[in-house]
Amino acid sequence: MPNIEVGADFYEVLKDTAGELYFRSQVDIPPDVRAALNKAAEVETNPATKSMLQIMQKAVAVGDEKCMLVCQDTGIPIYYVTIGTKLNVDGAKIREAITAGVQKATKENNLRSSVVSPIKRENNQNSTGKGIPVIHWDFKADSDCLDILHIPKGSGSENMSFLKMLIPAEGLKGIKKVVLDCVAEAGGNPCPPTIIGVGIGGNAEVCVGLAKKAAYRPVGSRNADPDIAALEDELLAAVNSLESGPQGLGGVTTAFDLHIEDAWTHITQNPVAVTMQCWRGERRRAMMWADGRVEFGY
Repeated sequence: MPNIEVGADFYEVLKDTAGELYFRSQVDIPPDVRAALNKAAEVETNPATKSMLQIMQKAVAVGDEKCMLVCQDTGIPIYYVTIGTKLNVDGAKIREAITAGVQKATKENNLRSSVVSPIKRENNQNSTGKGIPVIHWDFKADSDCLDILHIPKGSGSENMSFLKMLIPAEGLKGIKKVVLDCVAEAGGNPCPPTIIGVGIGGNAEVCVGLAKKAAYRPVGSRNADPDIAALEDELLAAVNSLESGPQGLGGVTTAFDLHIEDAWTHITQNPVAVTMQCWRGERRRAMMWADGRVEFGY
């Protein structure tokens, strides 16, 4: 079957879609995260902790009622773009459209621009700059759509990112220790309850990317490998046994969930990366087709 050509207006629709994702992700918390938050509020008994969770629930409700940001930190815009191999698209135009969409959404919704240059700390006031938005590329065989997942990553959780280059002799025990040590060190800084992403394997660069990918999986999802899925459950229970709790106030819900993604690695190393997403678990997804149809989801 020949590739499907996209029309000239495809990239204009993509620009609007990318901007919508950037804004919607910050006012509409995903259903799985809402359910985890409500469950945590039910089981916590510490008055201060319970009050904090109720404040979070109120923030979600206000976001729904008034279409307001749930948090003022608009984060660094990150897009995971999966291109169907049946689509004939221009990658450079996709990048341009996504960047323009972020800029448009920032201006039209009066969002705080959180993106600055690393040395001079200059701010373009449009949430973009050199290397931003971050765009990850992938491809899906026999697909005729463009799949876009957006995450606005705030600094509170992003600052609590870790990479440890283990050696094979440290084994599974070493992996578990890294994860627990990182969560303990993070404390209340990443705005827990968090969604913890763990990357295992690859090299340093790949491992951190795996952790980031893991952090954005829906709450309750499990790795397809049963051994890794069991490790996810074990580590989640261990993390919550630390009882750091919501915002570090103590309690049984330090993390809503913990996910692991892995890759094969070198015979003399075993990298482990840990990153965390704050309690909001912000993400939005869109599917686009060549005729301009768009379906939004999470």
